[in-house]
Amino acid sequence: MVFSFHSKSFILEVVVMILSLVTTSLYASDPPLTLDYYAKTCPTVFDVIRKEMECAVLSNPRVAALIVRLHFHDCFVQGCDGSILLDDTITLQGEKKAAPNINSLKGFRLVDRIKNIIESECPGIVSCADILTIAARDAVILVGGPYWDVPVGRKDSVTASLELANTNLPTADDDLLTIISKFLYQDLSATDMVALSGAHTIGMARCENFRSRIYGDFKATSGLNPVSEAYLNKLKSVCPPIDGRRQ
Repeated sequence: MVFSFHSKSFILEVVVMILSLVTTSLYASDPPLTLDYYAKTCPTVFDVIRKEMECAVLSNPRVAALIVRLHFHDCFVQGCDGSILLDDTITLQGEKKAAPNINSLKGFRLVDRIKNIIESECPGIVSCADILTIAARDAVILVGGPYWDVPVGRKDSVTASLELANTNLPTADDDLLTIISKFLYQDLSATDMVALSGAHTIGMARCENFRSRIYGDFKATSGLNPVSEAYLNKLKSVCPPIDGRRQ
C-alpha cells in the first residue's frame, strides 16, 4: 500500500471540491440549506459529530480519508442524499455493491454510531445525509485542513441507484478523459477532479489499483518531469510489477 500525508494546499482544493458537491447536489424543489437549521431542534448535532470524529481519527487517522471518500461516493449518485448508506432490501437495491463501492467503501459503522447517539438526543430530526456531510468536513479539519461552514437541512433519500453508482463514479481503470467527463457531468471542473482524485494522499491506495499505470503509460502522461520520475520510482519501490505479496 501507498501511504502519505496531505499538504495544506491540497486540502484547500479538497474543501473547494466538497463545497461544490454540496452546492450542486440540491434539486430545485428542495428548500435552501441553512447554518441554523437544527438550532432549535437539535442544537448539539455539530458538537456530537465533532467529538465522535475526533475519537475515531485519533484512534485511526485513516478514518479521515474513509469518510471523505464515503461522502464523495454519496454525492456522485443522486446528490448528497445519504443513498450510499442504504442497505439492500426486498424492494430496494442499494449502491454498496456497485463495482466502485464493493470492498472499497468503509466508515459505515462510524456513521451509524453517530446517528444512534444523535437519535438518542434528537429522535427523528437529523438526516444521515447531513451527518455524513458534517463528518466529512470535520475529517478534513482533523488532518490539518481548514474549517468551513456546512449549511444543513438535507433530506435522506428513500431510493438508491446501483446503475448510477456503476456509471457515474470514477474507477481505478478509467482514463483521464473519462474521469474528467464524469466530473463535468456533476458540474465539477478538472481542478475539482484533481483535488478529489488526489484524496488518497490522506489515506491509502492499493497497489493493484495503480500498478497498470506505473508500469504502463505513466511516462507518456507525466511529461518526463523529473519530479514525476522520482515519484514513479518511489511507487515502483512499494508496488512490484508482479504481485508476489499482498498489497
